[in-house]
Amino acid sequence: MRDDARELARDHVRERVRDAVRNIVRTIVMVVLLGALVACSKPAPAPTPGAAETRLPTGLETIPMPDPSKYPPLSKMSGWQNPYLVVREDGIGVVDLSNREVHVLKMEEIPAELVALPSSAWPYGRVVLVAQAVPKNPTDQTKAELRKNRALLLGTLKELDVQYREAP
Repeated sequence: MRDDARELARDHVRERVRDAVRNIVRTIVMVVLLGALVACSKPAPAPTPGAAETRLPTGLETIPMPDPSKYPPLSKMSGWQNPYLVVREDGIGVVDLSNREVHVLKMEEIPAELVALPSSAWPYGRVVLVAQAVPKNPTDQTKAELRKNRALLLGTLKELDVQYREAP
């Protein structure tokens, strides 16, 4: 009987060892599968505070960042030499500085217009002067169009990484 008890005890120990080995193998398999899952589904890195946003090329990267020390004084803004944009209810006016003519463009034409300018058109760096036209008939509708066009223009300038200065 004693031998039977020992045999039962050994069987019991063997069974516990088998169960422990199974549990260890299951845990290892689960860790490996979890590691493979994590490795295959790598999330996009979160932007770090203070890091520059990644921007798509715009064609204006060769223009240096603005240098405010080169700007004319506010009292002499008529001598502004960088691109000059006028927010209008019917679009955005681009002032031809050689003859002071205003060419009205649609909002979607502004990026191409700025990119097409030669680097000599940017003596102060990547900055434009923005003014707002005074509507002929200041209705609520024209005021709303001006606000919308101004917001769209400033958003476009931000996307292009072009700073702006308000005309007095």
